[in-house]
Amino acid sequence: MTLRAQPADIGNWYIYFGNQALNEKWNWHNEVQYRNFNLGGDLEQLLLRTGIGYNLEPNNHNVLLGYAFIRAEPYISGTDNRRVVDEHRIFEQYIFRQRLGALFITHRVRAEQRIFQDDFRQRFRYFLFLNYPLNQGTMTKGTIYGSTYAEIFINGERNLYDRTRLYLAVGYAFSDYIRVEIGFMSQVFSTTSREQFQVVLFNNLPF
Repeated sequence: MTLRAQPADIGNWYIYFGNQALNEKWNWHNEVQYRNFNLGGDLEQLLLRTGIGYNLEPNNHNVLLGYAFIRAEPYISGTDNRRVVDEHRIFEQYIFRQRLGALFITHRVRAEQRIFQDDFRQRFRYFLFLNYPLNQGTMTKGTIYGSTYAEIFINGERNLYDRTRLYLAVGYAFSDYIRVEIGFMSQVFSTTSREQFQVVLFNNLPF
C-alpha cells in the first residue's frame, strides 16, 4: 500500500508587511508571505511583493504601483507529487483610511495582472480592514487591539467569483511603528473552504 501525502486541514501563514515612508508623499511597500499547508514546513506558496506609493493627501488616499513574485507548490490531485507554479504579478491599488471614534478603517481596491508561463489572467480585489484598540484610545505603543478583515476576489475572465477571505485576530503594538498579530483566516471558494492560522508582523518604521 502506498501512503499519499495530503495537505493538512489547517495551514499557517507567516507574514511580514513593511510600509516605509520615504517622505510626506512617497512610500515603499515591501512584503513577504510564507504560506504552509500545515503549521510549518509544508510549503504552499512563497510570495514576495513590493511597490512604490504616493499619498494624494497627507497619510491618506494612497495610490501604488507594484510587482509580486509568487512560487506555489500545489499537490497533484490524488498523489503525493507536487508541481511548481511561478507567477509574476503587476498590480495597482488605492487605499483610503478612515477613523470613526476609536475604530480604524482601511479600504483597499486592487487590480492584478497575473502572468504565468503559458497563461495570463486579471483579477480585482476589494479589502475592508478594521482595527479597534482595547486598552487605550489609539494605536500607539502598548496597545492591545482586535483586528478583522473581509476581502473579495473577482476574476476578469470566466468564473467571475474567485474567493472571499474572512479574518479575526488579536494584536499588540510594541511601538508606534511595530505591531504583531495572531489570528485565524478562512478562505471561502465557490464549493470549498480552507482555514489557516496567521502570524503577522507589521513594520512601519519611516526612512
